[in-house]
Amino acid sequence: MNRKIISIFAIFTLILVIPTANAQLTIGSEAKQELIEVKINDKGEVDVKHIVKASNMPGTVDLFSGTISNLVVTNEMGEEKDSGIANDTKGNLSVFILPSKENSIIKYNLENIILKDNLFTTQISYPEKFSVLFDDQIEMIFVNNNVIFLENKKGISVNGKGEIIIEFYSNIPKMIKEVEWEENKFDVEIIVDSKIENFYFNQTSKSISFEVTEVNEYVTISMSEELLGGPYVILLDTEKIRFSKSEIGEYVTLSMKPETTGQVTIIGTTVIPEFSMFIPLIMGFLIILTVPAMRKFSLR
Repeated sequence: MNRKIISIFAIFTLILVIPTANAQLTIGSEAKQELIEVKINDKGEVDVKHIVKASNMPGTVDLFSGTISNLVVTNEMGEEKDSGIANDTKGNLSVFILPSKENSIIKYNLENIILKDNLFTTQISYPEKFSVLFDDQIEMIFVNNNVIFLENKKGISVNGKGEIIIEFYSNIPKMIKEVEWEENKFDVEIIVDSKIENFYFNQTSKSISFEVTEVNEYVTISMSEELLGGPYVILLDTEKIRFSKSEIGEYVTLSMKPETTGQVTIIGTTVIPEFSMFIPLIMGFLIILTVPAMRKFSLR
């Protein structure tokens, strides 16, 4: 008990005597981290874990930016360890780890996620490489406006010294539009949290068009490339807009975020063939070939 009190006193003595002006507070050397992991569930709750390598020197571990709660430092057996928290007066927090012959584990909740309408949004940055894992219920995410379908993947890896914006739906707003051409039917899946009007497939112009009624809402379309193949150009009225593209088998997914309302037109390069228009030409060609051949034969 006395040893624990002395350790804590020593930590806070160090925190008090080290100046913090014009620099982030650092006590000891920067600790070596074995793992940095952020877990996000479908309720928008964020849990963070740092695994710090054993060292015979004290060290500090920077924490993620945001409102931090339920911070605890333990060994690998789950037993709490002596530690201290430093603040550089700019809102940047770090944990001071005492020398140890075993790894230290830092866990805390991070409250930096916002739910607006049906979309969760969080902004995350860290100076080292880290991973972001998602609950199984989260099937699809947006990272810096690019759509990612997680499928069998648990999450993503983020290189350090970067900042990412992660977004995902609380409930995926999905609709299916059926396209019929000749005897073929294709399902076009649209994920959007607003109304889509005047959906239309134009075989001649190799395009799909529809009206968007809300601004800055993600629109994600998945369809068979047999129906409409790329490369693609997407227009909002008459202006090209940015979009991201991903492929899963023979299906392509296009995601965009129109900044204004208007008509979105997806223009492809290939399209399902229009067989009926070629039938008269094929029949005529066969007749031309057949008639000369028949003249070589006569009935007896």
